[in-house]
Amino acid sequence: MSSRTARVGNLKLGAGHLFLIAGPCVIESEDLCRRIARHLKAVADDLGIPYIFKASYDKANRTSGKSFRGPGLQAGIEILAGVRDEVGVPILTDVHTVSEAEAAGSVVDCLQVPAFLCRQTDLVEAAARAGKAVNLKKGQFLAPWDMKNVVVKAEKAGAKHILVTDRGVSFGYNRLVADMTALVTMQEFGHPVVFDATHSAQQPGGLGKATGGSREVAEVLARAAVAAGADGLFLEVHPDPDRAKSDGPNSIHLDRAETVLRTCLAIREAVRT
Repeated sequence: MSSRTARVGNLKLGAGHLFLIAGPCVIESEDLCRRIARHLKAVADDLGIPYIFKASYDKANRTSGKSFRGPGLQAGIEILAGVRDEVGVPILTDVHTVSEAEAAGSVVDCLQVPAFLCRQTDLVEAAARAGKAVNLKKGQFLAPWDMKNVVVKAEKAGAKHILVTDRGVSFGYNRLVADMTALVTMQEFGHPVVFDATHSAQQPGGLGKATGGSREVAEVLARAAVAAGADGLFLEVHPDPDRAKSDGPNSIHLDRAETVLRTCLAIREAVRT
């Protein structure tokens, strides 16, 4: 059994048990967040999977300046706190500046350092100092072994509970590719390693003024990552992906979540026997 563990809110993650981080890409409304969180928690509880709700209050790296970004920091963390209190799940959101890490860290259970910002030392250290769990996403431009430096920064700044997430690597223009050996490499750092299946299925800027992607590919990648030994899965889900305000092309339909997770659990059981 794996000794890689972390605590997010009231959940102990790792130690050989698959866990889930999932939710909409961006906070579109409070009602949508609560609907998705309730559905996923019910599925996760039924399957015995620890579950963390995720959503962004601000998508600061949209392809177009005209794209929807979210409700902003203050309104966003209030919505996230409401989801946690009503549904009873830990909350994860991404932060982009030192001041955001300080503000969000007073509310949410896990601060996520976005892939594009994983080399920003001040941000990584601020997230670590918040006293909550930290999810460090590997930049698309980094080799997996280079994430060791990011992890060490967080550890030295005081982070006690760290997740490391892979979301593919740049492979030519508008393309990402997922290297499953990266999961094995990053597990050597001693923390649970998560595979972000939906962002790995993106086609960055592939629609000209928006990012494209394939939710069918995301499901394939999720299965492959579990077979390769990922400790957790990161999925963006939406009840109507074609109308989602961010990452719709690569978001998994909410009604597909249970099937995807059941399949992944069956694969995990098969490769462990």
